[in-house]
Amino acid sequence: MTLQTAPARPVGSRAADAVVKAIETRIAAGDLPDGAPLPPERDLIETFGVSRTVVREAVATLASRGLVESRPRFRPVVRRPGYDAALAAASGVVGFLLAQSDGVKSLYDIRIFLEAALVRHAAKHARKEDIEALKQALDANEAAIPDSQRFYRTDVAFHAVLYDIPKNPVFPSIHKAFTSWLEPHWVKMERSPERNRVNFLRHSDIYRAIRDRDPDGAEAALNAHLNAAWEYVRGTFDDI
Repeated sequence: MTLQTAPARPVGSRAADAVVKAIETRIAAGDLPDGAPLPPERDLIETFGVSRTVVREAVATLASRGLVESRPRFRPVVRRPGYDAALAAASGVVGFLLAQSDGVKSLYDIRIFLEAALVRHAAKHARKEDIEALKQALDANEAAIPDSQRFYRTDVAFHAVLYDIPKNPVFPSIHKAFTSWLEPHWVKMERSPERNRVNFLRHSDIYRAIRDRDPDGAEAALNAHLNAAWEYVRGTFDDI
């Protein structure tokens, strides 16, 4: 496997950026296929005429963008970008935004807006197997009420079904991203079987409205659930 030498760089550009751009181009073209290791570090140094430090910086950048998987003592492996990788690459910026005074609320409002649209879509278009998947997730949620850690996982799984129903690969990736970005705040909340039961009952309202093909009812139930959840979060954290 060979790499073409990077083109001449504009004055003032960083050497690592040129290496990153060249490797990105090869990945996009399929010359570096998914799962293939990058050329050895010494080959990259010779190909691009740069130092070991520059090559390592370039590889770190590619890893942060989800384009390679880098592990100690192993050559980095190419990971052809997908929606999960694209959203994961934004995690650092999102983490910074969440640290701002209104960061968590802003992201949570986006979640409410999106899920309100998803439940309306589900009420109109969900297939029989989608309704069954939602019911199974709801049953698992109910069974987990006494165990708060397990309940949290089934809560996430219930909402994940809503993102799966449109059969658009972007939505499940968005759900995974929302979950990972908000989880550090959610896991700090005090939980109890009583609180879990309240959330389960609100999930039940959402499920019934979707099952009964009632988009207005589904949206109302979703808004009631997430707005009530936000009030609980706001009362738990002093800095939100």
